[in-house]
Amino acid sequence: MTVIPPPPGTTGVLPFELLGRAEHGEHLHALLWRAGSGWRMISSAVLGGGIGKRAWVLNAQVSHGYRRTDPACHLAELAGDAGAEGPGVGLMTAADVREHGRAHDGGVEAVATAGLGVRGWAAAPAGGSATPAAPGTINIIAALPVALTDAALVNAVITATEAKVQALLDTNYDCSGTPTDAVCIAARVPESGEEMEAFAGPRSLWGARLARAVHEAVRIAASPGPHGVRLTNG
Repeated sequence: MTVIPPPPGTTGVLPFELLGRAEHGEHLHALLWRAGSGWRMISSAVLGGGIGKRAWVLNAQVSHGYRRTDPACHLAELAGDAGAEGPGVGLMTAADVREHGRAHDGGVEAVATAGLGVRGWAAAPAGGSATPAAPGTINIIAALPVALTDAALVNAVITATEAKVQALLDTNYDCSGTPTDAVCIAARVPESGEEMEAFAGPRSLWGARLARAVHEAVRIAASPGPHGVRLTNG
C-alpha cells in the first residue's frame, strides 16, 4: 500500500489518507482514518463490526469481480500493510473511493462512497440469499465529538440510514440503497463522570447534525461531477 498525497484543499473534515495498491493487475484505492484512541464505534462492517473501541477505519476499493471468500482477512491484511494498529473497522466497495463525498455540520463529520451499479428497494419482493451480493455498496463513515450511549449509537445508525435514503431520492435514484450498504458511526469515549448523550434521532441536537452531514456526503458521492467538502451548517 502506498500513501497518495491528496490534492490541495481536499484533506477534508475527517483526516483520511488516500492509499493505492496494485491487485491482480488492477490499480485500486482505499481511504484510511487513523482515529487513534478515544473512540467508540458502531458498525455493520465485515471487519470490526458491532460496538466497541476502535482505532482506525479503512474503506477499501475492490474489483467488481471480487472473488475472495475471506473479506475480513483481506481487509485486515490491507490495514496491516498500511500500518494501522489495534482494533479497527474495515469496509469494502467496488466504487472508486477517490470519488467520495464529505460534509460536516456543527461538529459532526461524514464521508461517503457510493457504488450504485446494483441497487434497489429494501422491501423488494425477491427472496433473500445466503450468499453475499455483488460488490457495489454505499459506505458511510461519520464521527460525532460527543459520547453516546449504546442505544444512541443504534439510533445514530437509523438516522444515518434515513438520511442516506433521502439523499438518494434527492439525486433522482429510485432506490433505498444497495444490497451491501455499510455504516460506521464513531463517538467519543466518555471521560470520567461525563454524561453521555442518550438520543441521536433526527430531531435530537446531535442526530439532526448527523442527518444533515450524512445527507450531504451521500448526495455528493451519488452525484456526477467534482466531489469535495461541503459545510452544511458551519
